[in-house]
Amino acid sequence: MSASVVHSDALIVGAGSSGSIVAELLSSDPSCSVTVLEAGVGLSDPALAAQAADVTQLPIGAASSLVRRYLGELTGGDSHALTIVRGATIGGSGAVNGGYFCRGLPGDFAGFPLGWSWPEVLESFRAIETDFDFGGPQHGDSGPIPVRRSREMCSGTMQFNEYAARAGFGWIPDLNDATETVVAGAGAVPLNVTADGVRTGPGAAYLEPALFRANLHVLTRTRVLRIDIRGGRAVAVEAVGEEGVVRLSADRIVLCAGAIGSAHLLMLSGVGQEGMLRAAGIPLRAALAVGAGCADHPEWLVPAPWPGTPGRPVLESVLHVGNLEIRPYTAGFASMIGDAAFPDPPQVGVALMTPRARGRIGLVSADPQVAPRIEYRYDSEPEDLAELSGGVDLVQQLMGVTGDVGPPRWSTSQHLCGSAPIGSDDDERAVLDAHCRVRGVEGLWVIDGSALPRITSRGPHATIAMLAHRAATLMCGQGLSR
Repeated sequence: MSASVVHSDALIVGAGSSGSIVAELLSSDPSCSVTVLEAGVGLSDPALAAQAADVTQLPIGAASSLVRRYLGELTGGDSHALTIVRGATIGGSGAVNGGYFCRGLPGDFAGFPLGWSWPEVLESFRAIETDFDFGGPQHGDSGPIPVRRSREMCSGTMQFNEYAARAGFGWIPDLNDATETVVAGAGAVPLNVTADGVRTGPGAAYLEPALFRANLHVLTRTRVLRIDIRGGRAVAVEAVGEEGVVRLSADRIVLCAGAIGSAHLLMLSGVGQEGMLRAAGIPLRAALAVGAGCADHPEWLVPAPWPGTPGRPVLESVLHVGNLEIRPYTAGFASMIGDAAFPDPPQVGVALMTPRARGRIGLVSADPQVAPRIEYRYDSEPEDLAELSGGVDLVQQLMGVTGDVGPPRWSTSQHLCGSAPIGSDDDERAVLDAHCRVRGVEGLWVIDGSALPRITSRGPHATIAMLAHRAATLMCGQGLSR
């Protein structure tokens, strides 16, 4: 381990979507030394870089080295267990997802503390993007992340759009325009892709172009085991890399390891629910509700009556109806992740976007090698189940499906968030303050999907990128001009 990275002004744990943005913004000050620790692989291998760039494929299959896998319990009694995959490379999940870059709606920020109103977050939404389809005050025109929508959609997507139009649903021209008043309708999905279809999430847009900076060091294949908290302050991390166990100190430590990884690290370091930590034999450093009320978008899958179209983005359009997002996937999942010998039929997803159900992430062991327990508890709220069932009925009506097609298939959107939420001083659930600082621990921030106090009514990737931009800007004490 080079002596130049033993101590840093800022140490960032995780080079995913949030970590990439935070690292670029902090290291833009040449006097600030920044170290990024990423547990996954880098993208220097051209084959891996190609996988991360191809938006028509999800490199998350069984043979992928770009993800980390967890076991998630979708419903009670472990009757619906599913492998949860999170990106483990430069760009994190933003380097392996479908490129969906739809913003949260203004109402999603009603539960945020002061400093996170819609006009304030809109500044960061605009700062991170260049929208090549729409301009004006709702959109950015000089940010690093390109945003485009499919102009020529595949036959299955067009067929679904025709079904929606026949049923009386309108077309929403721009799903990222908060001034649109259409309550229900279909629209083209904003995608973070270049003109030639290259997936360009925050890793590619922010971190990779900054790697030349002398004050920025990125260490891949380096997994943080715990944070060293002494006298109420985070002073260092203990990590294991290719050279063995190392200790890296910093003035500021920023967790950007995602809703699962950041929550797990906090608990391993003594920040969490007292009873859970005591049971694992971990000394308490700060009693906070880590992992206690996380959420995701539950999804039921039904077969589509059209053949799949390989070589297309995962989603080209969606239909929003009330609390539901109906997703006509362009191809079968096994085909998209490279696990099918022959093309498998596509599915239509019925996703509940503001669910009532809350899950939890629990510490199982003080051993960092032992993954936390992830419980979604999707079946804990009868109203959620009723809405999902109604969505399935709607899809079958749209497609003219009659008769019993069997029970829907449980799934999840892989959008877990809210495991260490920000909040006001009187919010007992708040793990973080309005600047994403961990309460009761100096020098420690969490800036990723963990920090969202409520799940967004659109997929959260664009909102998490916005959060990273705004939180890093607040950390620097700057305005929101970049």
